Amino acid sequence: MIDFLGDVLAWLTDPANWEGERGIGNRLVEHVLISVETVAIAAAIALPAGIAIGHSHRWPGLTTGVVNIARAIPSFAVVALALPFAIRLGLGIGYWPTFLALVLLALPPIFTNAVTAIRVVEPRVVEAARGLGMRERELLWQVEIPLAVPLILAGVRVAAVQVVATATLGALVGWGGLGRFIVDGFAVQDNVRVFGGALLVALLAVLTELGFAALSRWRSPRGVAQTAVAR
Repeated sequence: MIDFLGDVLAWLTDPANWEGERGIGNRLVEHVLISVETVAIAAAIALPAGIAIGHSHRWPGLTTGVVNIARAIPSFAVVALALPFAIRLGLGIGYWPTFLALVLLALPPIFTNAVTAIRVVEPRVVEAARGLGMRERELLWQVEIPLAVPLILAGVRVAAVQVVATATLGALVGWGGLGRFIVDGFAVQDNVRVFGGALLVALLAVLTELGFAALSRWRSPRGVAQTAVAR
C-alpha cells in the first residue's frame, strides 16, 4: 500500500503529467469549467422560480415535487439518452450530453432550497415590514432574500458538489475532465491513474464545499446564518 501511494504521488507530481491537452492541468480546467457553467445555468433557472413561488406561497409542495422527479432519474441515463439526440443535431458527443445531465442534477437542490428559504423567513418580520409600508418587491429584496441567503447558498453548494462529483460520467461518452483518468485507467488496468483521478475529483469536491461554506458565512447577515441552517 505504501508503494502504491508513492506511485500515486509520483504520478501527481510528475510535470510531464500536467502538460498538454491530456494533462492534469487541462483536464482540471475542463472539469471546473463545465461544473461552473452547469451550476450557473441551473441557478439562473431555479432561483428566480423558487424565490417567486416561495414568496407567493402558491403550490410550493406541488412544484417542489415535480422538480424533485429529476432526482429519481440517474445522471448516467440522462447522458445515454441525450447522446443520440446530440449526434443527430450535429452537436457531437461528450460535452452536450454531459452538460444536460449536470444541469438536471443541479436544478432540484437549488430550487427546493430557494422555495424553502423564502417560506421560512420569520412571519413576524415580514408582517412588520408590511406594516412599515413596504411594497411586495421591496419586501422581497430588502427583507426576505437577505434573510434567506444562508439556505439559498446551501442549495447551490449541494448542487455544486454533486455536479463536481458526477461530471466524471462525461468521460464515458467521450468528454474530458478528470473522469478521463478514471475511465482511461480502467481501460488499461492502470490503478495508479484511476486512483489519482478519483483523488483529484474528491479534492475538488472538498474545495468546492469549503469555498461555498466560506461564501455563505461572508454573505449571510450577522446572526442569521446559524438560525437558518438549524431550521
